[in-house]
Parts: sequence; C-alpha cells; structure tokens
Amino acid sequence: MKYYVVSDVHGFYSEMEKALCDKGFFNDTEPHKLIICGDLLDRGKEAVKVQDFALELLHKGDLIFIRGNHEDLMVDMLNDFEKYKNEIAWGYSHHVSNGTYDSALQLSNIDEYKSIQNSQEFVTKTMLSPYYKELIPASVNYFETSNYIFVHGWIPCLTENIPAWYRRNRHYESNQDWRNASNKDWDMARWFNGMELAELHSIVESGKQIVCGHWHTSFGHSKLEQKCSEFGDDADFSPYYSKNIIAIDACTAHSGIVNCIVIEDEI
Repeated sequence: MKYYVVSDVHGFYSEMEKALCDKGFFNDTEPHKLIICGDLLDRGKEAVKVQDFALELLHKGDLIFIRGNHEDLMVDMLNDFEKYKNEIAWGYSHHVSNGTYDSALQLSNIDEYKSIQNSQEFVTKTMLSPYYKELIPASVNYFETSNYIFVHGWIPCLTENIPAWYRRNRHYESNQDWRNASNKDWDMARWFNGMELAELHSIVESGKQIVCGHWHTSFGHSKLEQKCSEFGDDADFSPYYSKNIIAIDACTAHSGIVNCIVIEDEI
C-alpha cells in the first residue's frame, strides 16, 4: 500500500493541497491512503476546507487520522468552555494562543461576541461539526505497518511525573509495552519532541522508523545536525531523517509549507 503522509496541517488547506499535488496524490490511480499525523486544525483560516477534505477521505476509507495534542485541546475546551470563557474573552487563554478557539469559531460559523454571550449554542454547534463528531472519534493513537510507526509527538515512554511540556532535566526510559499504554500516557506522548527522544534519549523501536509530527523539523536540522538556525532566514523545515525517525512538522504557520512524504509498505 502507498501512503501519503502529512502532519500538523493546522487549518492550512491550500498549503496541504499544494504538498499533495506536488507528490502526485490527486493523480495517483493506484490504491493509496492519506495519513495525517495529528493537529488537523488550529492557527490557519481554512478549517472548514481541511475538515471537509479529511471527512471525504474518511468516508471513502482512505484516511488514517492520528490524534494530535490539538485534537485533545479542542475536546478539552468544548467540554469545559464555561471554565475557560472569561479567559478566552480577554484573549489570554491558551485556547486563544493555540488557535483552538478560532478553529471553533470557523467550524460553528459564530462570531466572537455571540460565542461568549451564547456559549451553549457555540459549544453545541462546534460539537455538531464533522471535525468533532466524526473525525476526532475516528482518530487513533498510532498506526503501524511492517517497517513504520506513525504517531503525533512520539510513542509513550516512562517519565518522571511532571508535565509533558516541561522538558528541562527530564528523564526518559523506554516502555516496551507502549502499544498498550494508558490514555493518560498517550495524552502526554502527543506533546513529546520525537527528535529529542530518538536522538538524545534513545527512545526508539528496534527495526522500525517512527514517523512523527508535533515538533518543527528545524529543531533537528539546527540542534542535532548543526546545519542552520532554528527559525532564522536559513532555517530548514524539510523532513528530518535519521535511522529511527522521520519528523515532518514544517511549522506551517511560520514556514508556509506542509511536508508530505510517500511511503510504500505492508501492514
């Protein structure tokens, strides 16, 4: 089977469409599927287009959707909107800075004022969107073929009991039973920097390459390969390849591109 793989589209449909066109996705007459390694929405202004495109592929059986941390953020925001509402209204909620709230505005077709004044209608309409109602429930923690594992951040591993995003002096150990990890462990793993775990902590899967998103590939090219700056004019957002990892998050909001790789493998 041929797999076209993208990640962290973040609501940028035009950039994703260009990447898929460049790789021949739309003209491919042989059986193929699209793998999206999480973070379908948030930050871009084409949330509905991205949603509808993914939904069409899902209904055809041609989509494998890996759950990302931004899918978790959307579920969290909608399930507890009253708690976040005042922070969102003032613009200092993480759901604003991460783009979750803006995506919900696009999906619900409700403006900011009405979303706060009539929050129940806003939440209900967003929950009725195909993204929330069909795509997120269809998402999986990982997808595995003979030679590859597809995830969002990384595979679950054993860590100190501190927040996933707090990386300073963090200790990681391999979890040989990661496939059966708890939902809490998978929630945390979606925030991991796969390049850091693979290259600096040797959290890998023997005999396989793990394909991941979540963390901008310029980190690997800059910090691990010492080739360029991380976000300067010379930053490299192309896929990061190593023995045990392929990282593909192009930080689209910054770079203006979506990476797409093509993999042929059997289940």
